[in-house]
This record gives sequence, structure tokens and C-alpha cells, in this order.
Amino acid sequence: MSAPQVWRDAFAERAEALPGARLPWLARLRGQAIERFADEGWPTRRLEAWRHTPLALLGEQAFVAADGRAEVAAAVAQLRREAGDPEHWLVFVDGHHRPDLSTPGSLPQGCQVGSLAEALRQDAQGLEALMGSADEGSSPAALNLAFAADGAFVRIGSGVALEHPLHLVFVSATAEAATHVRNLVQAGANSVATIVEHHIGLADAQTLATIETRLALDRDARVTHLKLQRESEAGFHLARIDAQQAGGSVFDSHSLSFGARLARTDIETRFAGEGCEALFNGLYHADGRRHVDHHTRIDHALPRGTSREYYRGILDGAARGVFSGRILVAPGAVRTDAVQRTDNLLLSAQAEADARPELEIYAADVKCAHGATVGQLDEEALFYLRARGLDEAHARKLLTLAFAGEVLERIRDEALRRCAREILLARLPGEERMEESYA
Repeated sequence: MSAPQVWRDAFAERAEALPGARLPWLARLRGQAIERFADEGWPTRRLEAWRHTPLALLGEQAFVAADGRAEVAAAVAQLRREAGDPEHWLVFVDGHHRPDLSTPGSLPQGCQVGSLAEALRQDAQGLEALMGSADEGSSPAALNLAFAADGAFVRIGSGVALEHPLHLVFVSATAEAATHVRNLVQAGANSVATIVEHHIGLADAQTLATIETRLALDRDARVTHLKLQRESEAGFHLARIDAQQAGGSVFDSHSLSFGARLARTDIETRFAGEGCEALFNGLYHADGRRHVDHHTRIDHALPRGTSREYYRGILDGAARGVFSGRILVAPGAVRTDAVQRTDNLLLSAQAEADARPELEIYAADVKCAHGATVGQLDEEALFYLRARGLDEAHARKLLTLAFAGEVLERIRDEALRRCAREILLARLPGEERMEESYA
């Protein structure tokens, strides 16, 4: 039996049990989504956007559905300590909300935070527009729409500022399980919020996680989104972040990818009003034979938009990193100011980096630039550090951390920046005492 047919049969078995199954509009969306996936299957090299990251291997794998009851309290508690004991903390295990591990904290009036599954059961008003459509993204996004049973639902009222970051924790805990999460975020006019996604894997065996985070920013809203991916090294992690920005809104996206056998993150935003701003900031580390891929798109649809895009990759062993970024300046989008840059550091002769920054400009009176580099550690810098008493391992670690530091410094929240730095530090070869030198 073909892989698409396996998923179609699984959908037929589970559709009636999915949250919101009795909502006609949602049942229709899910039906359209599974039919699209059944028609297209997993992406192959024949698709330009997936030329470096085909998913044909997933067609040979069998995944089960997990119920979210796995015992993960100790791991979640450890993660919370690493994150600085946040005020707002929502946990999802194998794609299901776990209230017993969650502490939403004291939220300001006009702010709603909870489970998408519960929102679909209790009050689905307004969710249809946020949920998306079956033809958005690639076929894994359609699979996510068909099967997503839960996720976070965040609604921030006009003029409301969320003082502390909201942490969403997603744990892949069951071996050979597939989980599908869909997060919906609505930020009202002049609202302010920081949302952090933690993705961790506890199962030693293979897992599949598809995640879609959809954000709608009303006029002059300011949202910072940070995704920290640390899935297990047998896991497949397929994520998509989609933002729609009204006039004057500001969206900062930080994508930090440090885990998974194969990790792919697609990040898109569209300037649907004048004067929008976006920052796409990314850092990834891969070793062994791991594979990490970022695909981005910033759509300057209207005038006076500003975007900055910076991605850096650190690749060791026989790992491969892929970056493909596209900045589109639509006709009439005058006074656009856009910069895109990607840099990769290869720590071994077998590591490989593919970089494809793109500008597509259809308007005059714009300022746009892009660039890419792939290189190794500077031998003169290594010699300089070793001449001053550092051994080779520590010298290499210090230079690698310096390479990553520029990306980390763009994370404004000190606790989040420190957490990300310590995670990267632990992954690099060399003794932990280098942390004091870097700090």
C-alpha cells in the first residue's frame, strides 16, 4: 500500500474523534487537506523547494498515534529550570495538551491562552479565518491540517501587553509516533507579546512531528516568536510558521535548530499594510549525518516595509545545512528596505552547506541587498588564540561561539538568550569551562 493511502486510511479512522469534527467548515478543510496530501504524497527532489531535502524516506516508515499520556514530568521540570522558571508555561505531550504540567500564570485582562482543542469544543467563533486553507504550504502542511488534534490558541486583545514571555512546550515522547500540532495566535491592534516554542524529543526511536504556527498581527502589533528545536536525533521535525501583518506591525522571528535527524522549517510573512517590519533571525547546528533546512519568504506587498534576515549555520561531521530565502517586492511597494544574509561555518571536510538567497523586485525606489558565505575557521585566529595559552579544542570552541554570538545577541530577552547560548555550548566539542570565557 502506498504511503499516501496509508495516511488516507488513518484519517478515515480518526476523523470523527478529532476535536471540532462536528464543525462543518473544519470537516471540509480537513477533507480537502487529506485529499491534497493523498494526491501529492511526500515531497521529492522533483520539487525545486525540496530538491535538497526530499522526504521520500518517510514513505517507508510506519507511525502510530500517541495518546499524550506518557510520563514526562521530570524532563519538563528540567526544561523549565533551564528556561528560568517562566511565568506562563503550556505543555503538550505527543500533540496533546497536558494541564497537569502547565501553569498559564496570571494573564492580563483581554488575553486568552489555552488549548486549541478546547477552543474548538467550547468556542470556535473566529477560528475559521485563522485555521488556514488546504492549499497553503507544501504537502506536509496539508497533512498537518488534516490530523492536527491540538495546539496552542492565543488571543491578545487590542492594547494588551503580555509582560512575560509565553512558553509553549511540545514533547515527542512515544517511539514510532506521529504528532501534528497547530498553533493559532491572534495579536490585536497595539498589542505586545513574546511567544516561545520549545520542541524536545525523549524517545530514542524514530518520531515524526509536524507543526504549524499561524500568526495574525493587527495594526501596530508587536510580536516576537522564538522557536527552539531540540528533537531527538532519530526524529523528523517538519515545521511551518506563517504570519500575516497589518500596517505598522512588527514581527520578529528567531529560529534555533539544534536537534532532529532531519529538521525543516518554513517561515513566511506577508506585509498586508504599509510600514510593516520583520526580523528573521536563525541559528542552526548539525553534526553526524543530520540535516537541517530553513526556507523563508518575506512578501513586501505594500510600501515602506522594512525587513532584515540573518541566518547562520554551524555544521560538523557529515551534516548538511540548507538555507533558501526569498524576498519578494511587489509592484508599487516603493521605499522597501530589505537585507538578507546567510553565513555557514564548516567544522569538518565532510560537512556541506547549500545557500540560496533570492531577491525578486518589481518596484522602483527600493533598497535591497543579499549575500551568502560558506567557510571554515580562520587559521590565523586559531594560531593567535593558541599562542595565548588555549589548546586547539578550546580555541575552536571560542571562535565557533563568536560566530554564533551575533545571532544570539539579536534575542532581546536575556533569559532566552542565555538559555539558547547554554544549549549550543553543550553541543560543541570542548570542556564546559569555556562558558565563563564566552560570558
